Amino acid sequence: MNIVVREATDDDARLIADLTRAAWAGKVNVTSSGHRETAVIVLQHLRDGGGFILLVDDEPVGSVRWLPLDAEPDVWEILRMGVLPAYRGNNISQHLLEAVIHHGLEAGIRELRIAVRGDQPQLIGFYNAYEFELAEELEYTHANPLEPAPFVMRRQLRH
Repeated sequence: MNIVVREATDDDARLIADLTRAAWAGKVNVTSSGHRETAVIVLQHLRDGGGFILLVDDEPVGSVRWLPLDAEPDVWEILRMGVLPAYRGNNISQHLLEAVIHHGLEAGIRELRIAVRGDQPQLIGFYNAYEFELAEELEYTHANPLEPAPFVMRRQLRH
């Protein structure tokens, strides 16, 4: 299995929207806005922040995005990380997370944040392994108002 993570370009907006919807299907509550992802939304995210695409044997199988906080541009929120169902269980989503961490370090970002849905508490342990800690005092700025607020986790990249 040849695994590659590459930075997304504007031309990848439709691909990432399709990957997100497919990764969310049957996995994430139907009220999640990820089910209604569009190329227009993705393109704006890529221009305001960035993203990566995960390829296995040259086939796109997952993606992730990040956006800087308006009030704190040296803090990025990681969003919409997902892998297609056929590729789950192989621990390949870690490649997406590691890519964002390394990119944030290279860019001099102070902190990364990620949200964990209340119906996916098993992800807390996964993110703990990458030095993310629960931050109950924080709110996720991209939280869906139709759903319970997610848990927010943070990782300091510099102090």
